[in-house]
Amino acid sequence: MVLSVRRLESAVLGFSGLPLAQAVKRDLLGQLTEDEYAVTQGADAAAALVRHGNVVAAAAQERFDGIKHSSAFPIDAVRFCLTMAGVPASGLSAVAHSFSYGDCEPVFATEEFYADFYRRALSPEVNREHAERLLGVDLADRYLPVEHHLAHAASAYYPSGQSESLVLVSDGLGERNSATVWHWTRDGRAVRLREVPAIDSIGMLYGIFTMYLGFRFSDGEYKVMGLAPWGDPGSTAARILRDFVEILPDGAYRVPLLLRDVTAVEKETHRGAIAAIEAVFGPRRQAGDPITSRHKDIAAGLQAVLQMVQLHVLAYFRELTGLSTVAMAGGVALNCSFNGALLRSGLFDQVYVQPAAGDDGAALGAALVAAERLHGRPVPGSSTLLGPGFDDDECRAAARAVPPEHVKMVEARDEEEVIEKALELIVTGAIVGWFAGRMEFGPRALGNRSILADPRRPDMRARINELVKKREGFRPFAPAVTAEDAGRYFEMADGTERQFREMLFVAYVREQHRPDLPAVTHVDGTARVQTVFEDENPRFWRLLDAMGRATGYPILLNTSFNVAGQPIVRTPQEAVDTFWRAGLDALVLGSSLLIRRPDRGRV
Repeated sequence: MVLSVRRLESAVLGFSGLPLAQAVKRDLLGQLTEDEYAVTQGADAAAALVRHGNVVAAAAQERFDGIKHSSAFPIDAVRFCLTMAGVPASGLSAVAHSFSYGDCEPVFATEEFYADFYRRALSPEVNREHAERLLGVDLADRYLPVEHHLAHAASAYYPSGQSESLVLVSDGLGERNSATVWHWTRDGRAVRLREVPAIDSIGMLYGIFTMYLGFRFSDGEYKVMGLAPWGDPGSTAARILRDFVEILPDGAYRVPLLLRDVTAVEKETHRGAIAAIEAVFGPRRQAGDPITSRHKDIAAGLQAVLQMVQLHVLAYFRELTGLSTVAMAGGVALNCSFNGALLRSGLFDQVYVQPAAGDDGAALGAALVAAERLHGRPVPGSSTLLGPGFDDDECRAAARAVPPEHVKMVEARDEEEVIEKALELIVTGAIVGWFAGRMEFGPRALGNRSILADPRRPDMRARINELVKKREGFRPFAPAVTAEDAGRYFEMADGTERQFREMLFVAYVREQHRPDLPAVTHVDGTARVQTVFEDENPRFWRLLDAMGRATGYPILLNTSFNVAGQPIVRTPQEAVDTFWRAGLDALVLGSSLLIRRPDRGRV
């Protein structure tokens, strides 16, 4: 589609999601479970805006409507982005969507269900019309559907800062493909080297086993990753899992299990594939059932298979192209265990992972693709702090609204007092909410919308899992550490500290420090490390530095500021509500500090 530039603004909006897909699936296929309706493309809707080549703002719709993995058209996120850029919807150069199903219509037309599904949920025309209704503008000459994997690839390549790079996109499904390998050249060309069809999706395999293990598709994969280290990768179950994937020459592979889904209902629920798994491993686990050693071994085997496949692909194309850097996106790129293994392998000199590697990040990629076509190469930049921010007056107003009989409120004179008071609480065992600056874009809380605690306390992981996050006890928590000290406590090569900024790589905790960091050391001795740089997040860095001066460990347990089933908090009021709902001991809200009174127990 040719875009016409008639507006003065060089502002491009990108959005992700398929807002009509789940409703259409419910209409066409009745009698499915809620978990089966969740097996639908188009969740994690988001918006991003690029102006004059710079990324101005990006946010997921779930942070506005409160629906985790929201698939609604991201109108609230769009309005936020337009406000941040100071541009009305009528002034946009282009609106880019991170799906382009137009060429797929003949494929969908061969089956009645998919013909209807395409017409009502996937076609560029219906998605453009839906966007026009909600935005209130005509997009006839400035609507750009962007191939899903191209959007993912752009979201990884441009922020990586590399002039030339290998790019791997791997997820459950794009339009037709589940993985794509690109060579992004110095002159800005994206050369496609390999496509892996959807029927051989390693991301889908991981998702189906996630369902088999009793977790929710496209939501519980990170739980499986956390469960895997508890299992035995050499067990019989793990060895059998290797037969679920065929490794082929030339960096290719096949996933025959997906052929077990034959009918439309099976393809939309994976009942055929799950039945095949049950024939080998026994009945699937139901949510809430105990997790046995068999489940742990299956998770370990599944993680090993994913790592085997991803390394097989990357090793082949590393040798073929000679490229020493790689950028990655797509849902599989959020697998921190694999990312850590790749970094330790030394296969590449630099590994960049898009912090919003899932479909929320595809909104950013779509905007970057359109911006490059219309206005030239975007400016490299990899900040994740692209969401809404709130000034101290707004934070103070939310804090003062809490009844004084419930909390003690301290209004600090300056930032140093905020840090001093928060640290006093943390080192005495308090669990503290930390709300500051602009919200992070992507699934990780990186020090602006975080829950913090002392990683040296042996009981802290269980306390937060059971009392605050209401989540499974096997799941680990991440350590945040000052970047300059990270190598002292965690096994990472010199010069790789910046690659750990977004909590996307697992590293081994140095053996001598494992006994002193029980709350953030996983069962296999690893940790999902976040390095914090003073020039990027000075306030959080100063808190960590103060922790180091007080205890010898400039490290804090850092987890997202939310409870189970809730997106990460966005506003000061949401922070206050979640502080109370989660039973936190204290909340830092700008320069205000709320401390729960001893006689006000957890809720």
